[in-house]
Amino acid sequence: MTSEKDLMLAGQPYIAKDEQLSKERDTGHQLVYEFNQTPPRDQAKAEKLLNEKIIDAPSMDAYIDLPVHIDYGPNIHVGKRFYANFNCTFLDSAPITIGDNVMLAPNVSLYTAGHPLDSAIRNDPMDLETAEPITIGNNVWLGGSVVICPGVTIGDNVIVGAGAVVTKDIPDNVIAVGNPTRVLRQLTAKDHQYWEEQRKLHDQRIAGTIEFKK
Repeated sequence: MTSEKDLMLAGQPYIAKDEQLSKERDTGHQLVYEFNQTPPRDQAKAEKLLNEKIIDAPSMDAYIDLPVHIDYGPNIHVGKRFYANFNCTFLDSAPITIGDNVMLAPNVSLYTAGHPLDSAIRNDPMDLETAEPITIGNNVWLGGSVVICPGVTIGDNVIVGAGAVVTKDIPDNVIAVGNPTRVLRQLTAKDHQYWEEQRKLHDQRIAGTIEFKK
């Protein structure tokens, strides 16, 4: 027999008020509440709770600043060195899959959840909903208040500018901006060369081998 959870995770319309799904959301909300209430001095406790009980983080090194909102938790799969700044939102009715070395700025929102376009069905007390997965590649930086909409895939080595609303897939190796988001330009070897030089200059200033002028 097919469950509402099976339908939800498969991207098919499902009943959000289903008893099993309601219990799993309640469990996730309780764990996130405990995480958000952790005092700053107990950061190690918060990291343990996040990596072991809230999200799927095999590398056990995910870090999320408080507060955060998560609907379920186990539907979020993150790679190595994942970081999210404060006040991010993960509506993980469908899987959210995130690669290695991904950074989210404050107020980033990842929305897999959706509702029927027809108002009569949308307003029905049955509460039919939809969900489409979000996939984010490796080495991605999402700027402040970026919104990722259901079904979007973001490639590797991508930067999304602050305030962007991403409604369509983004290819590898680009900077994307705007609402709706568009590709601004490619990331190239010149970007790498520039930042390698900046890193060398930083090290030389700290070492005192070149003069630092304010």
